[in-house]
Amino acid sequence: MDDYTGRGQLINRLASQVGDRKKALDILAKRGHVVPGTSKLTPTGIIRNNMTAEERAIQRAAKGSGKFTGMYQYDPKTNRATLKK
Repeated sequence: MDDYTGRGQLINRLASQVGDRKKALDILAKRGHVVPGTSKLTPTGIIRNNMTAEERAIQRAAKGSGKFTGMYQYDPKTNRATLKK
């Protein structure tokens, strides 16, 4: 998998993860991050695209748990955020 971890890499990173750009765009359209049938980012998609992979993973973990983002650490090998020890 290519290492699209920086800002502005939302579409490329997901395409790399799922192996197909069209499939990635379909997933992002369902999430509301791109306009369906295009690669044009929605306002929510622009916000996510301006985040790094680490920031997105930490936000996902914090949102799911209700805890603060500062309580998490990122593991780039698994693309997951876990609570700091």
